[in-house]
Amino acid sequence: MKDETNIPALMQDLGQRAKAAAQVLSTATAEQKTKALEGAADAVWAKRAEIIDANAKDLEFGRNKGLTDAMMDRLMLDEPRIQGIVDGLRAVAGQDDPVGQVMEEWQQPTGLNIQRVRTPLGVIGVIYESRPNVTADAGALCLKSGNAVILRGGSESLHSAQAIHSCLAEGLRATGLPEDAVQLVPTRDRAAVQELLTMTDYVDVIVPRGGKGLVGLVQREARVPVFAHLEGIVHIYLDKDADPQKALDVVLNAKTRRTGICGAAECLLIHQDIAETLGKAVLTALADAGVEIHAEAGLPGPEGMIEATAEDWGKEYLDAIIAAKSVASIDAAIAHIRENHSQHTDCIITEDESAVAQFFAELDSAILMHNASTQFADGGEFGMGAEIGIATGKMHARGPVGATQLTSFKYLVRGNGTTRA
Repeated sequence: MKDETNIPALMQDLGQRAKAAAQVLSTATAEQKTKALEGAADAVWAKRAEIIDANAKDLEFGRNKGLTDAMMDRLMLDEPRIQGIVDGLRAVAGQDDPVGQVMEEWQQPTGLNIQRVRTPLGVIGVIYESRPNVTADAGALCLKSGNAVILRGGSESLHSAQAIHSCLAEGLRATGLPEDAVQLVPTRDRAAVQELLTMTDYVDVIVPRGGKGLVGLVQREARVPVFAHLEGIVHIYLDKDADPQKALDVVLNAKTRRTGICGAAECLLIHQDIAETLGKAVLTALADAGVEIHAEAGLPGPEGMIEATAEDWGKEYLDAIIAAKSVASIDAAIAHIRENHSQHTDCIITEDESAVAQFFAELDSAILMHNASTQFADGGEFGMGAEIGIATGKMHARGPVGATQLTSFKYLVRGNGTTRA
């Protein structure tokens, strides 16, 4: 039994074991990895009652901690959500194995044959909050891409994460792959995070998945490279040529389907030409759905709107709250988004293709959408089976990070006694 009070020693042990497992996993066959994930999916479904019982302990911990309703929703597991975890594991299992894929191949005049092929990153550290399904998603994607992973979930989701992790370990065990390929930090002690961020001898990249506080801490303190994942300050621009029914459907879904996820809309920009008509109708529908509206002074809308302050622009609420303002043009909308977004996901609702082209060309968010709910900003919805997060930086990976994005590459160069002049 490891001493969980000696955090440096605990994390050193996890790192050493992860590095050894990564060497084995990098040459594991596609069939082995697929079988391990299918076995994990079977175990999750077979143990769903145990997982729900473990989750009940976490929900009680969360209530005592004073988590918001939206955060409690993120934390909660029921049978349909466990079915979603199972489906995600199976979807990742069914994908093509990215490791060893030839990305590019060419012949040089010197006679050299050069291939660029996908290769695992090595050991990935994933630090996340609340959502216990990330344990399965991150574990599955790292395994599929041939990487070992050290998972550090939020303190409030410890019991759920442990129950799900045991299912991943079961799948690995049944396939003869090292259980150390997917490890879970077994303590709530925050010192474990600090250790993980500086384990340059063992960890190749850190992926933070959580709010601004967590991501800021990781970016400030990490000595290991980080996949940037800022908060989801998601904008929807309602253009003057928006279709009314599409606008109502998309905005309501983008805000209210699940308010606590990073793809939830946080700010609605309304072209001034439709502020009195469609804009007011959409805001009224949001209010009727229980959304608190923080609106600029003078914006037409339902009774009970709260006047917005400077803090409302560029704020991630993760709750049933939305900021709203009118803009004079698409140029003004783009300018507002550039100043206040987090380069996560932004959307335009319009029937004007030239407006779409401008919106797509002039904004540099990781995901840009047209007439579609921003709640589709999710690796599963992109066909990746699951995601380890949405990368908002511009280095290596961007947008939903699936198994393919968790690989690097190497060059294979073949000659025939070839020498350089």
